[in-house]
Amino acid sequence: MQDVQIRHDWTLEEIKAIYNTPLLELVYRAATIHRQYQDTAEVQVCTLLSIKTGGCPEDCAYCPQAARYNTDINVHGLMKKEDVLSYAQKAKDAGSTRFCMGAAWREIRDNRDFDRVLDMVKGVNEMGMEVCCTLGMLNADQAKKLADAGLYAYNHNLDTSREHYEEIITTRTYDDRLQTLDNVRKAGVSVCCGGIIGLGESHEDRIAMLYTLSSLPKHPDSVPINALSRVKGTPLEHLPKVEFWDMVRMIATTRILMPQAMVRLSAGRAEMSMSDQALCFMAGANSIFTGEKLLTTDNPSFEEDHMMFELLGLKAREAFKESVEV
Repeated sequence: MQDVQIRHDWTLEEIKAIYNTPLLELVYRAATIHRQYQDTAEVQVCTLLSIKTGGCPEDCAYCPQAARYNTDINVHGLMKKEDVLSYAQKAKDAGSTRFCMGAAWREIRDNRDFDRVLDMVKGVNEMGMEVCCTLGMLNADQAKKLADAGLYAYNHNLDTSREHYEEIITTRTYDDRLQTLDNVRKAGVSVCCGGIIGLGESHEDRIAMLYTLSSLPKHPDSVPINALSRVKGTPLEHLPKVEFWDMVRMIATTRILMPQAMVRLSAGRAEMSMSDQALCFMAGANSIFTGEKLLTTDNPSFEEDHMMFELLGLKAREAFKESVEV
């Protein structure tokens, strides 16, 4: 019997009260719930590879891959399957159990490139890794094709609240994002959906984003919490660095609202000390990206994370392990 029930009917006022709980009490509450649903010694180890970089037609204000911004991104077309599988094998050998492939597309198109991605998905799946993709918007038929190829998860973040969204992106709507999530879920693919803090949003916007996520008919299986990577040449390059304590507060609140989810400590980890990361794990984070790059921005290396796991007594979560069901 679990003391905490899975809820989809949180109110904004309830979430606001949780989010504004004194920090140490909030971490304690989140850690207690975390222990009821997860093995706290386990962390899901994921690796993210940009299989097609730059040249994106969208205007996401945080993204260095948007074609309209002058950044130092090295643009390249879709990678060859053998190169992707080689990188996936390196990640698996280093301890990763989930391999994520990202392409700088606005949406999937039914063409040869999509066929090549389907082939990559099949190849990584055959290696015994969970395969995740983030390829932009997709329709129901495309989601079904990815599922049939062996896709385990699909990442499509909300980024921020509905109210703040148009300040960040104008080339697709909030409802477009929610529709993609619905298509993914109906295809039987695990949903990975979270957001970014540090986009100039208010605390109320952060609370509203968590309200949307926790109100979905089924909570996302993975919830990435990202801190803005301030990249020169993007409209948001001059924003201040996200306060570490804000990341802890977001992670803890997410853990309380969605106890079964994998809460991923994502972008921003490269600027955290090992003790910072330890507090995030204590607050309920149980998933990370490892490897030198997060698409195009810096990330701790495999070696650094191995050292951290050894010191903190953490172990990699096995692939395809389901969370506790209630």
